Amino acid sequence: MLRYLPFLLILALWIYAFIDCLNTPENQVRGLPKIAWVFIILLFGEVLIGPVAWLVAGRPRREHAGGGAPWPGGARGPAQKWVAPDDNPEFLRSLKDENKKDEALLKDWEADLRRREEELRRKENGSSDGEGNNPPAKG
Repeated sequence: MLRYLPFLLILALWIYAFIDCLNTPENQVRGLPKIAWVFIILLFGEVLIGPVAWLVAGRPRREHAGGGAPWPGGARGPAQKWVAPDDNPEFLRSLKDENKKDEALLKDWEADLRRREEELRRKENGSSDGEGNNPPAKG
């Protein structure tokens, strides 16, 4: 089993580098165009040159603590600390707004239901008094 371990490690590194290269946005790739990196990883994967070259020279640099991760398009936004949803005032405000919309929709549905029930009661009362369009029953 140990004799297969180097092969499996090389294969794992090759697959990781290939998928990482494919998932990296084109504007964040360093050195060469993305398609060139894909070919380098595929052609030189068995000897570890391609995947190692991608990880060292082609992969976008990750920012460490306090720097913030790159935003889409390569632009960097303001450094923001992650906030839990129940501590985020914007999220709580959006929940309140959504709740108000739901309450308004529920009131509209209830009013529509009351209106339909009244119409049904009027029709039932009208047909039981003989005013309905139903022909008299033969008996």
